[in-house]
Amino acid sequence: MKILDKYLVKQFIQTVFFGIIAFTVLFLVIDLMENMDDFIDHDVPFEILLNYYLVFIPEIIKLMIPVSVLFGGLFTAGRLANQNELTAIKAGTVSMTRFMIPFFVVSFFISLFAGYFGGFVVPQANKRKAEIETIYLKRGGGAYGSNIFFQDSKYSAVNIVYFDEGKSEAVRFSYQKFDSTDITVITERIESERMIYDTSTNTWKAFNGRIRYFKDNREEVRYFTETELKGFTFLPKDISIKQQRLEIMTIPELSALIEDQIKAGHDPGRVRIEYYSRFSFPATCLIVILFGLPLSANKRKAGLALQFGINILITFIYLGMSEITLAFGKNGALDPLLTAWFVNGVFVLASIVNLLRLRR
Repeated sequence: MKILDKYLVKQFIQTVFFGIIAFTVLFLVIDLMENMDDFIDHDVPFEILLNYYLVFIPEIIKLMIPVSVLFGGLFTAGRLANQNELTAIKAGTVSMTRFMIPFFVVSFFISLFAGYFGGFVVPQANKRKAEIETIYLKRGGGAYGSNIFFQDSKYSAVNIVYFDEGKSEAVRFSYQKFDSTDITVITERIESERMIYDTSTNTWKAFNGRIRYFKDNREEVRYFTETELKGFTFLPKDISIKQQRLEIMTIPELSALIEDQIKAGHDPGRVRIEYYSRFSFPATCLIVILFGLPLSANKRKAGLALQFGINILITFIYLGMSEITLAFGKNGALDPLLTAWFVNGVFVLASIVNLLRLRR
């Protein structure tokens, strides 16, 4: 049995790698053709264009891994069925469940790799991609943020018109503190033209501004050219996290952002969906094998092409259901955890039903 397992694993892995390379190249060619006009219009240098697609490849690979796993399972099992090798395997008293074990084990390790790759490697590459888009293609995102608003604590709010992460500098900064007994009553407001983080003292310093105190319907104003702001709990890196797009954040950064939003009293639903999806999407590798392999392992008169087409159709149905579920989740109609795992659960149940049917 070990010989058969090694044979199946070898064929499966080779086909999966071929699928990843082929689908990635195809994706790159299509994307280049669609965006060539933008690169030409903005006079993007060739070395920047090359760097852009080098850092874009990890994102493409992440998306293509489940598709390639499906392709590998379909092609391997379908070829065995069409060449009667699967018939010989079954004649040797090898059940469908036993036949699927090598595919399932390999897919499990691929899922682990995809989880780490998508949770840590891809976000780092996406950061560089976003920087190129910001600097050379004049698109949003990157290392600079504008119109940032967040709560530093339950009773305080911060607004920054523009933040430069490289200089740790905030332009047109304001801070409001509210009464702990009545959050509709403001007790203090700080306004300044700019604010920088002093790494020697680990404090924020504000320049050219004023501090307004409100008490008993009276207002007291103190002007300053430079002052040290104490009691702030946020750091430059925290502002960077708050302004970033979710796709360029690693799993630990997403987790920290969820805790930060809960602490500030915000709804972290959108971030939680992204966080849970970092785990549910890699699991797709297991699900497409569990669902698609039994279908492709059955020899049909129509041949491998029809089987492949049916399974690709199932993949599009899976993706379509995922998008619909995601829309409900972002609108708050579904719990974030359920949003991320609902479609996976549906297909797992369908896979179990399919396996039980084949065993009869």
